Amino acid sequence: MASKPLPVPVKKSPRPAKMPRPVLAPEPSPRILHFTPRLENRYLPWKRAIDFACALVLIVLAAPVMVLTALLVKWTSPGPALYTQRRLGLNGRPFTIFKLRTMQHNCESLTGPRWCIPGDPRVTPLGSFLRKTHLDELPQLFNVLGGDMSLIGPRPERPEFLPELEAMFPRYRERLAVRPGITGLAQVQLPPDTDLNEVGHKLACDLYYTQQVTPGLDARLLTCTALYALGIPFHWSARLLGVPSTATIERDVDEPVITFVPLQRKIA
Repeated sequence: MASKPLPVPVKKSPRPAKMPRPVLAPEPSPRILHFTPRLENRYLPWKRAIDFACALVLIVLAAPVMVLTALLVKWTSPGPALYTQRRLGLNGRPFTIFKLRTMQHNCESLTGPRWCIPGDPRVTPLGSFLRKTHLDELPQLFNVLGGDMSLIGPRPERPEFLPELEAMFPRYRERLAVRPGITGLAQVQLPPDTDLNEVGHKLACDLYYTQQVTPGLDARLLTCTALYALGIPFHWSARLLGVPSTATIERDVDEPVITFVPLQRKIA
């Protein structure tokens, strides 16, 4: 009787060794300022009371100028004299800002939200004068009276621009830690924004203000604004009153120039 063949043992191939997962270093986020907003400032509740009282007095004093300017706007270009727009206030709460109209009526109906540029054709001849003298900002005294704005603070941003600005400047939202203002440290020190580098410099001023806001600083900034209305340039009055210069402010910045995270497209 033939014997059965013995089974041939099958050699198991060794399992391949597991490759260690690469450890990815986290991308460093751009740092802008060493400090963070100081929200426990005891002056802020008093600041609101001072804003209300000053706005009430200024509305009475500026009422004739506002009425006359509104009539001129209505007479020189078609459309309403007052212009309303959505802006972001304290802690990002949206509100409606009031301004005297300086551009053609419904100028963004075809283009959508856009920044104003030097020589913008949408600005009316009277509007150019109002922007230069800041008389178009006078109706914002009613925003101060209602608690949406302050006399002094960062300028209120449009909500349409915030996502892209925050992507470029990771700490941009921190400027919302205080109420936006009619005038402020950035407005006294720097011209209107025309590119992203200027936005970065203004952001440094805004964050410096949220950290260093005091009655003395507010009084100096308000005086600079009043002197500017009388024809005295900001840089003269700021130096005379000891308002912190951009060089002083940017000594608290990590880099000599505020950098931003570039995006594929720019805000128009």
